[in-house]
This record gives sequence, C-alpha cells and structure tokens, in this order.
Amino acid sequence: MSIHDAGSAAGTQAARSPEYRVAHLQDRLASGELGELGVRVEVRGGTVRVTGTVPSARCREEVLSTVREELTGLEVHCDIVISEPSSPDHAEEL
Repeated sequence: MSIHDAGSAAGTQAARSPEYRVAHLQDRLASGELGELGVRVEVRGGTVRVTGTVPSARCREEVLSTVREELTGLEVHCDIVISEPSSPDHAEEL
C-alpha cells in the first residue's frame, strides 16, 4: 500500500475519535441558533460530559438532539439545567 492510503486510514481513525467528534459538536453548537448558550462538552476517560445552563426546555431538547446526532455510540452524561426566568408567584416581604 502507498503512504497516502495509510494516511487516509489514519485520518479516518482520527475522525472517529471522541475528541474529534466533540470538537465537531462544539462547532455545530457554536455556529447554530444555540451559539449563545453556556454549554460545555468534555471528554473524560471513555465518556463525554455535557454541562451547562439553557434558557428553556426547547433549547435543552435542541442541544440533546444535536448531542445524540453527533455522539451516537459514545457514553454521554448530560447535566443541562434550565434557568427559565419567570415572574414570582407571590409578593416578596421586606
């Protein structure tokens, strides 16, 4: 086989690495509508951890859907909190 073929196989292997897939996910999250969100994605050992805060349940579902698409086959732990601002249901006593 030629050196080019070996490099091609190495490139395919790199494309399958968790770090490469996480970097692609981060690019996708940053470039889309969800780019302003504080979502972090890290590889820790053999798993991927997704953490952060999003403004609504809809945003959380969009992030989780994107994570599922990009990281299929990897063990992923998601800890995404919803910080939906709402008005208080009672008056504050001072």
